[in-house]
Amino acid sequence: MTFAVETLDTDALRTLQSERLVDTLGRLRRADAPYWRAKLADVPDVTSVDEVAGLPFTVKSEFRETFPFGMLAVPLHDVVRVHASSGTSGKPTIVAYTSGDVDVFAEVNARALACAGGGRDDIVHVAYGYGLFTGGLGLHYGVERLGAVAVPASGGNVAFQVGLLADLGATGLACTPSFALLLAERAETAGVRGTIPLRWGIHGAEPWSEGLRAKIEAAWGGGYDACDIYGLSEIIGPGVAAECRENKGGMHVMEDHFLPEVVDPATGEPVPDGTAGELVLTTLTKWAQPVLRYRTGDITRFLPGECPCGRTTRRIGRLEGRADDMLIIRGINVYPREIETVLMEDPDLGGQFAIVIDRRGTLPEVEARVELADEAAAVRRDTIARRLEARLMETVRLRITVHVGDPGTVPRTEMGKAKRVFEQTDDRDPLGSR
Repeated sequence: MTFAVETLDTDALRTLQSERLVDTLGRLRRADAPYWRAKLADVPDVTSVDEVAGLPFTVKSEFRETFPFGMLAVPLHDVVRVHASSGTSGKPTIVAYTSGDVDVFAEVNARALACAGGGRDDIVHVAYGYGLFTGGLGLHYGVERLGAVAVPASGGNVAFQVGLLADLGATGLACTPSFALLLAERAETAGVRGTIPLRWGIHGAEPWSEGLRAKIEAAWGGGYDACDIYGLSEIIGPGVAAECRENKGGMHVMEDHFLPEVVDPATGEPVPDGTAGELVLTTLTKWAQPVLRYRTGDITRFLPGECPCGRTTRRIGRLEGRADDMLIIRGINVYPREIETVLMEDPDLGGQFAIVIDRRGTLPEVEARVELADEAAAVRRDTIARRLEARLMETVRLRITVHVGDPGTVPRTEMGKAKRVFEQTDDRDPLGSR
């Protein structure tokens, strides 16, 4: 299932983007807001998206500096909803929506669900958290816009959710990848996995590798498509980009609403297609709180070629990491995603893991804690650990000690995003598991 706007030819799409960008800038210049007057004071008029590089960047600190409503471009009485993300300074990032923005939020999530294989006949179990965070309500409204049945399960209470999946006959699943795997594990333990008719899932809010995708799809049985979805609250929430089941490995950007760029993180200059860089996004249709050239901190690249699904919107590679998530260990730069990729490719491992940075000594040490997929492999535990250590050294160029535990020994996350990286600064185990 595709939407007409997703199959526009390149010229028609560029024209639509340009019209929407010019309209957005016109509204921002007319806004009665000190933030926007200062932001655009020295910015010349822009007539097309080809001139977007002339606009100023926006960074996350601006949301904190203008907390709570300094970035509004409409009167507060036009706002019908706010969402928020956690903030490192104690204050959350507040994002406001008009009724039109909520409508766009529903549309882009409906399109993302359709990319994964969703349609009107589906029953979709939404296990993202509901409330101030954007995940649960974003996908919920997307399901309803799609015309499917939404089950607002939210997070936690895994045993109850497994029963609900079976009783209601869910065919689609929306949750984090770690929670999708946890649900499959508990369904298998409860003996009901074979009665749950899931065909597809849309999983985001956490970085996850192709190896973890394979484990999730295998855990839910043959024919299950696990697709990635990307979003961030500063832009709108989930629904900025999504994988299609026909061509996994890249995500279609909803380009008629969000203009993407990929730039060099150090210089801010555009990089050639196919080259990794920082994703930058400009909203084209938001009214309450538009954002110009937002530096997401997410590392990706534009992917070449046409997609067999028929959508003509640009595709970005699945996230390679975040600029601020990069670990510097003994002078070596490494993203946790690189470590995960090696671990999840191993057929003897389950889908749960943790990375511990031990900072108790003069130089930091890194260990990976993993668990076996099957207890029968326990006799080869040491062989598996040595194999993984060699593979990590070869791929990441870093000595990482691997501890291979029994199935179920790595702590699970039942609410919110899975925590994968832990710091150890004293003799207490940061996972509380050893």
